[in-house]
Amino acid sequence: MSIIRFFAPYKKFGIFLLVLSVIIVSLIYNALKPKRILRIYEPEQVNVELVDSTMQEVRKYHKIADFKLVNQLGDTITEQYYKNKVYVADFFFTTCQTICPKMTQNMGELQRKLKNESQVLLLSHTVMPEIDSVPQLKKYADKKGVDVAKWSLVTGSKRTLYDLARKSYLVAKAAPYSEYDLIHTENFVLIDQKRRIRGYYDGTDTEAMKQLLVDINLLLGKE
Repeated sequence: MSIIRFFAPYKKFGIFLLVLSVIIVSLIYNALKPKRILRIYEPEQVNVELVDSTMQEVRKYHKIADFKLVNQLGDTITEQYYKNKVYVADFFFTTCQTICPKMTQNMGELQRKLKNESQVLLLSHTVMPEIDSVPQLKKYADKKGVDVAKWSLVTGSKRTLYDLARKSYLVAKAAPYSEYDLIHTENFVLIDQKRRIRGYYDGTDTEAMKQLLVDINLLLGKE
């Protein structure tokens, strides 16, 4: 009797053991594989040029400050609107012709892809409130297809916007010629349900937007 003929009756059992072994190894690998966790950004860890001098040595417990702003419909928006939500924030102005068009385009793509995700919102702050009045923001929002239920374009006093950019979101350089002027960056900021910064992403870069979506799902417990 050949060896092949001897083991023939055990062929199905052998295949079963092989499949079972693959499943067990896979389960063990996934159990031992460290779960990816997004870091929590503190002012001390961010480029010093983007952080107000009063915040540069803060090492823990940093979160987005309370705020009161006005959106493109003239409605008052506060931090309570984002309570227990994940949101993406940026800074722009409607007449910007450099990085803003691409940033707005990418934020629009986020709006489209997150349309049915009620736990995620988008928030764009103008850095030029003297130009971006409520009617101007409404006109811009309509032109860009902004859904106010998902994405707010907001304005406020220059001091309020300056403090949010430099002391909360940590995304703008101080302009040397005026106390409350600033140079906004291309950064999108990912904020978690506890108002903590969990990531910075180049708002002009397609690959960065893919990573942002992955990280949003991670915060939502979907990864």
